[in-house]
Amino acid sequence: MANTYTQIHIQAVFAVQNRQSLIKKEWKDELFKYITGIIQNHGHKVLQINGMPDHIHILFGMRPTQSLSDLMKQIKQDSSKWINNKEFVNDKFSWQAGFGAFSYAKSEVPNVINYIKNQEHYHKSITFQDEYLQLLKAFNIEFDERYILKSVQ
Repeated sequence: MANTYTQIHIQAVFAVQNRQSLIKKEWKDELFKYITGIIQNHGHKVLQINGMPDHIHILFGMRPTQSLSDLMKQIKQDSSKWINNKEFVNDKFSWQAGFGAFSYAKSEVPNVINYIKNQEHYHKSITFQDEYLQLLKAFNIEFDERYILKSVQ
């Protein structure tokens, strides 16, 4: 689109189906590169990606050429298929329905990058569910408790 100028920074967060710890250290970097490729192929720019065995965080600059929901659907669909084709897990891999998305000013981007880089450190003292609830509350996002990610029993 000619004469369209934007600065949109989004942190997307989503979990493995049933919050299972299926993302293994042996292949997570390859997964993150694959997801980065999906995002870049849609014209967006990945600023940071990292996660834990049960979820991931992606900070990216988003272009107004596609809806966020369509991009997230593509990321989850293509990466699930890729994981299954690579046979990284014994059963069928899938992502949990839904996602969290949070927007940031350019001045906040370095702190968000640092936060995502240091996921392992943060999760020594906080669960993913608590982290996710903190994000929702910090951004004043109304939510229904029935649909918040629950810990695996």
